[in-house]
Amino acid sequence: MPQRTGERERCVTGIDGLDTILYGGIPRANTILLTGSCGTGKTSLALEFLIHGALKGESSLFISVTENSEKLLANIIPYMFFDKSLIKSGRLVFIDLPIMYERLGMTKAELDMEEIDLLVAAIAGLAKELGTKRLVVDSITSVCYKLRTSEKIRDFILKLSKALSDLDCTSLLVSEVAAGATSYSMFGVEEAISDGIILMANMERRGDLLRTIQVIKMRGTMHSRAKYVLDLTPVGVLLVPLLKGGSTG
Repeated sequence: MPQRTGERERCVTGIDGLDTILYGGIPRANTILLTGSCGTGKTSLALEFLIHGALKGESSLFISVTENSEKLLANIIPYMFFDKSLIKSGRLVFIDLPIMYERLGMTKAELDMEEIDLLVAAIAGLAKELGTKRLVVDSITSVCYKLRTSEKIRDFILKLSKALSDLDCTSLLVSEVAAGATSYSMFGVEEAISDGIILMANMERRGDLLRTIQVIKMRGTMHSRAKYVLDLTPVGVLLVPLLKGGSTG
């Protein structure tokens, strides 16, 4: 999709339906909250976003907070377009955050403000060193458990977002919420300070459990607010409009 004069440069996700919803992709350097309950496909979508970036020559970084990255890779959908040489070449990098905590000496259950600055500097430093243009943190909720207070969560996300934006890096922060939750994040802070919110959910329809996706907000672009049915397939994430009455077309 061609850019109109004065429009923000887009980070094309490579997920056709999502790029259409966003009129060409995520405005580059935005920090997006990718939120939803368990089993909605958040990690799969985030990984596809990174893989498409790596295939286009953009350095992509996945920061795994709770799951060992080797186990994560063993369990992802076998995407037909995923080439393991992307990892060998360093175009697609996986980092386990607990290892970073250990190296930084962050052994306490709760981080203080000085450690927050140190963690932001470490992540931004790694992104700068790798030339990272696409970054995923899965999940930001697990990081927030080590911050605990709204003040520290706000401080961390704002500082991290600015540091990554200054590097022209587009980021997805995966957020976990309970099914049926009325907020888009566990602590209520994350959603307010993110540049965008993409909501993923499960919906029961005629005995089937459907995955859905909806862009709630996105700074820097017009976008559809319609709800779409999402399907995870070997050729990637596919989106189909959810028509009135609940059927798909």
